[in-house]
Amino acid sequence: MNLEEAKRQFIMGWGAFGTNWGINRTMAQIHALLLISPDPLTQDDMMEALNISRGNANMNIRDLIGWGLAERVIIAGERKEYFTAEKDIWKVVRQIVKERKKRELEPILQLMEKLEQTEGDKRDREMKAFTEVVTGIKKLGLQADKTLETLIKAEENWFISNLIKIFR
Repeated sequence: MNLEEAKRQFIMGWGAFGTNWGINRTMAQIHALLLISPDPLTQDDMMEALNISRGNANMNIRDLIGWGLAERVIIAGERKEYFTAEKDIWKVVRQIVKERKKRELEPILQLMEKLEQTEGDKRDREMKAFTEVVTGIKKLGLQADKTLETLIKAEENWFISNLIKIFR
């Protein structure tokens, strides 16, 4: 396989994986393109490489910046905006985990906290069943939150060595 075909497959594959991380396919494809590009790219570069519209490129670049997965780069003497992505995959994974935690886990924990305040007779079967479910979800969510915080703060070598220990 030649380099162009390998790059195309990487971009398509990363796009498919991105949907599992909670980002859309085009956003992940732009991210993949930025990851494998040795130099910063303009929006026009991305539009041409991925055959996408200006609006689609603009919206997804903004989202990547919002997720902390891409950033604007200023190149002296250039009027166009350039963009790049973090090349350290460990940092990328930690950033994705941080964003998903913020967007998905924290809101459910806030909801469970609110639902724990539900008033009612604790001896009532429906109230008891409701409270048990809410408490269980909150407990699991807090444990997940603690685990994800450890991952976010962890160094790559520490995390991988501990992960290997778990699977032994």
